[in-house]
Formats: sequence, C-alpha cells, structure tokens
Amino acid sequence: MRARAVFAALALTAAATTAVGAQSGSAARNATLTAVPGIKVGHHTLAERPTGCTVILAEAGVTAGVDVRGSAPATRETDLLNPVNLVQIAHAIVLSGGSAFGLDAASGVMRFLEERRIGFEFGPAHVPIVPAAAIFDLSVGDGRIRPGADCGYQAARAATDAPVADGSIGAGAGATVGKVGGMGRSMKGGVGSAAIALPNGLIVAALVVVNAAGDVIDPSNGQVVAGVRTADGKAFADARKILRAGGAGTAAPRQNTTLGVIATNARLTKTDATRVSQMAHDGFARALAPSHTPGDGDVIFTLATGAPGAPAADAGQVGALAAEVVADAIVRAARQATGVTGIPAVRDLK
Repeated sequence: MRARAVFAALALTAAATTAVGAQSGSAARNATLTAVPGIKVGHHTLAERPTGCTVILAEAGVTAGVDVRGSAPATRETDLLNPVNLVQIAHAIVLSGGSAFGLDAASGVMRFLEERRIGFEFGPAHVPIVPAAAIFDLSVGDGRIRPGADCGYQAARAATDAPVADGSIGAGAGATVGKVGGMGRSMKGGVGSAAIALPNGLIVAALVVVNAAGDVIDPSNGQVVAGVRTADGKAFADARKILRAGGAGTAAPRQNTTLGVIATNARLTKTDATRVSQMAHDGFARALAPSHTPGDGDVIFTLATGAPGAPAADAGQVGALAAEVVADAIVRAARQATGVTGIPAVRDLK
C-alpha cells in the first residue's frame, strides 16, 4: 500500500516526504521492514494448525525501545528495554503465535545467534538480547500445537534482507480480527509491512502482526477492510456501529493482541526509541477500531540502526512517520491474509 503523506504538523513539504515506491535505490525496490539496511526478517509457519513465529534480526546490535500499551500482553525481556536499565541494544526481536507458550521461540533465536558468536561476550559464552512478544491464537485450529524454540531457530535461519512476505504467515498464520462479535464472525488477520523513505535518506519502516479484537479500517477513506461480519457472514457489520448501538460485543478477553516492530536507519537514543514506539501506537488507533482494548496485549518495538552516515532525525519526526507506516502495514496485513476453515479472509468475501 502506498504510504500516505505525513500530516502537516510535521512541517514537511511535499518535496521532503515521499512514499518508498517513488524513491530510487534499494528502498524503492523494498517497501517493507528490510528496506532498513542491517535488518533481516524470517518466518516459520506451523501449517498443521496454523501458527508460527516471525524473527527480526539485527545481528550488529541496534538501539532498541518498546511500548507495551495493551492490558493483556505476553512478553519477554521488555523490561530490559526500559531506558533506565543498563542494556542499550538488542540483537533480535521475536514475534510469535501460541500465547505465552510461544515466547519460548526466543530461546531458539538465542541459540542461533550464540552459535554465530553474536551477543555480549562473557568468557566462552555470547549472550544475545532477544526480546519477544506473542499473540493469542490458540482458538484457531488445535491449540496444543504451539511455536517453540525450534520455530524460532528455523525462522532465524530463514531470515534475509529480501522484501518481507506478508499475509497469513509466521506469527500471523493464526491471527484473526473482528472479534467484537465473537470468533464465529471474525476474519483472518496476518503480517503486514510498509516503509517510508525521505529524500535525505531517512527510512522508517514497520512490520505488524494483526490479531485485533477490532476491525481493520483504511484510514484513507474510513472504510472497513476486514472485521466482524454480519450474521450471514457475507458482509461487514462494522464494529463502530455495533458499539454506537450499545452492543458491547462478545470478544473474549486476552485472546487478541497486535504486535509491531519499527525499524529506522536514524541515530536514536534508547529514550528516543521508546518515544517512537509510543508515537507509533497512533497507527493502531487509526487502522483498528476499537484498539487498545482490555483484551488486547498490544506491543510495539523500535529498532534504530544509526549506521555511519545515517541522516539526522529527531524522535518526533521518526515517531510520526512510524505511525503512518504502522497504519499502512495493518491494512496490508488484512488484504494479504488467507482464510482457514470457518474464518474467511478479505479475498473470500469478494
């Protein structure tokens, strides 16, 4: 999806901000998270359920921050990213299905990195920093099948800097949306990615795993892209209308969660990266209705590579751009999703 222009409050001229698709060079050919040099992404899908995990590798180590906004998160090592704590960098982020069970995928990624002597060196050991977060997808298929350490290892092995594969893959394989009316009227979610590049070389990109209680909304026109269906299953009921009519919905608590990763080539501090994560949650609010509910465990990580020669940028600019690409990635995830038995995707309603 072509990224929308950043809002006027950024005080950027039309010439100063352009979607990645209009740029020249590698970023123009890759409008996903891996448009940021030094970032790799790999998926591993357990098709028998389906579920899986998605690994974002930053093997050189990058400044990292996080903002946990949801009330029902499943996370690992997020406290480490608090700006007041010692460690300043991360080497990978793991996103997984399987609820709290799926957090074990991070162990496989740590093993993969240690084998390659990546991480903080302590004698013969290398300790990589690998925060993780998981979505609840146990109600899709056989919930006894969950991502584990091997899923993380295989996803890390598969990681490349090629454009990210979107849709019902990896951590998004069992993702669903539109559960305000219960699972019986939900639709498939998945993984989506988007990026923006500026003429000065700044790149801000997002990868999102969309497993929301609410509907996916296209911010450009306010229309439902995917979400709670009508009783006959053939059209959108529109969660906003349900809520305005006084319906509280029947979405099960703790069975949702949307996860995001922002990557940028800007030089940011750990505090800056945390601020970017906070601002990026605006993308959830624009493209999910409702968002940040008590039953969503929403989390956004930010990775800043700050490579030599990286363009100057402040956290406010990067955060505003991050909200844009997050919203675009959410819409793309819904449009690229594929259905499973009893849970259709957007393409199945056409």
